[in-house]
Parts: sequence; C-alpha cells; structure tokens
Amino acid sequence: MIHEVSERTGLSQATLRYYERIGLVPPIPRDESSGHRFYSEEVVDDLTWLSCLRATGMGIEDLRRYRDQRADGDAREQKLLLQRHAVRLRAELDQLHARLHYIETKERLWAAREAGDAVAEAAVVAELQAGRDIR
Repeated sequence: MIHEVSERTGLSQATLRYYERIGLVPPIPRDESSGHRFYSEEVVDDLTWLSCLRATGMGIEDLRRYRDQRADGDAREQKLLLQRHAVRLRAELDQLHARLHYIETKERLWAAREAGDAVAEAAVVAELQAGRDIR
C-alpha cells in the first residue's frame, strides 16, 4: 500500500504518485477490489535509491538518466552523472561552510559584546571585514 511504501522510502504519497505519473517508475498495479496500489519489492528498491539521490538535490531529469543508464548497465555514463552531481554538491558544501563560518564568527562577535570584551570584539570585527567575500 502507498502509505507503507511512503514510510519505507521516505517519499511522500504525493511524490510516489507523481513519480508514477511522470514515468519515473512503471505504472503500479492496483488491487481490483480496493483500488490500492501494490508495489513490488523491485519497485520499492528503485524508489529507495531514487529517494536517496533526490535527497541530495538531484533533479528529476538526472534521476531519469540515472535510472535509464542503470537499466542499460551503462556504468561509464552513470559514473559521469554521479561525478557531475558530486561537483555540484561539493560547491554547495563550500557555500554552506562559508555561511556557517560567518554565523559562528557573528556569534563570537555578540559573545564578545555581551562580555564587554573590546579586544575580542575588535578582533572579530577585523576578521569579518577581512572576509567580505562571504556568500
């Protein structure tokens, strides 16, 4: 049932229906009497790796390419797709680290002000001014 598959994969029921509608997963057979979707273990496995890749920010078209290359056994193209995605993720991580550093520096600034430590405050202000390239 869709509720159970949603819990197992971490994908919302709406996302499961959407993936079926756009053909990311094959049409899901339904129970004739209840109309409930019946997901095979193979489809649940596919939804699990789709969920993992989507959680990394991989777009739908790249998910579709990955799925197709996986079915074709095209290891080279899969590797290249994953490498390109890893480059994007590393860039995002770099930006997040820079933002975290900025927040932590501002936190130190306010701690110095709260403590009335003018020397520490001046040092943090200088650090902030030196790092103006913060994204």
